[in-house]
Amino acid sequence: MSDVTDLLGLHGEDRNSFYVRCPCCDTEKGKHLNINLKKEVFRCARCGEAGGIFDLYALFTGTPREQARRAIIERIGVYQPQIRRHEPEVHPMENPLAPVAVRHKTYMDFLSVLSLTDEHWENLRNRGLPDSAIARLGYKSMPMGSGTALAHRLEERGLQLSGIPGFFRARSGEWSFVHQQEGILIPVRDTQGMIQGLQVRLGNTDRRKFRWISSGTFSCGCKAQGWVHLAGKPESKILLTEGPMKADVINALTGLTVLAVPGVNALTKLEEALSHLRQAGLREIKTAFDMDYCTNWYVQKGYEELLRLLARMGFRYGTYVWDPRYKGLDDFIWAELKTILPT
Repeated sequence: MSDVTDLLGLHGEDRNSFYVRCPCCDTEKGKHLNINLKKEVFRCARCGEAGGIFDLYALFTGTPREQARRAIIERIGVYQPQIRRHEPEVHPMENPLAPVAVRHKTYMDFLSVLSLTDEHWENLRNRGLPDSAIARLGYKSMPMGSGTALAHRLEERGLQLSGIPGFFRARSGEWSFVHQQEGILIPVRDTQGMIQGLQVRLGNTDRRKFRWISSGTFSCGCKAQGWVHLAGKPESKILLTEGPMKADVINALTGLTVLAVPGVNALTKLEEALSHLRQAGLREIKTAFDMDYCTNWYVQKGYEELLRLLARMGFRYGTYVWDPRYKGLDDFIWAELKTILPT
């Protein structure tokens, strides 16, 4: 990673980790892309762009990702001997993403062998999700045991693990699953209800509680993308908010169809999803982002970009507002409902 940052002219005072301006979302006012030289990964805290060495080079140079390795070698001048046919095949750094139908099948079976702890179940109930919704949505607790044993169990069922974010090949050559901190796994579904990927809500951190399950920096792994999530059936009018869990809660409490982006500054997959929903009859969109969009400059900038997208696509749109004492619409609805529900 340090060789690549030298090539790109990216430097910082800290030898292990430093911030630079993200070419996707930063202006002169901020630096949100963190480069970790020790772990050889990077991530933008603002737009979610992340990856390894080749992804960083491709991001800053515009070089196709599959050509990044050769371009780096040529610029650094490292001699790479030809691999003879009798030598063992070297696993690629990252596998291409599997089709959504394959991901859905693997994730469904993966979630079926997991459980939800009482603590996590209670956490979801306190957000307003009834037991029936928790079971239907497929929320589970992050597995804390052997990822290799878990992957082997899925292989025995005949499931594909290549191209499924979260799975990778360990040093032993066996498939494994990424080890994360304790948290709640959230299935992120497309407009057809299929699981595209997984997020985890971490319970022991105050920053970046929601993170993608991804394995792009591991051998034969695959990175997650900024997928949008649909809670409910396609309708002519929907809500648009931030975060799959928030969308699930609003849908469970109101019955309204809710589309969620990973963040107001992460709109990469939104246009594609809206195009599919328009074919299903979508005509009007009401945005319902956390109330800090009124005061947070970074959120405002992303929100303005979102409105331009909606206008360009020809949708009718408006914005929901609520009591600012409640940050999210889900919090406000649940608080209001609790005042009228029987004790």
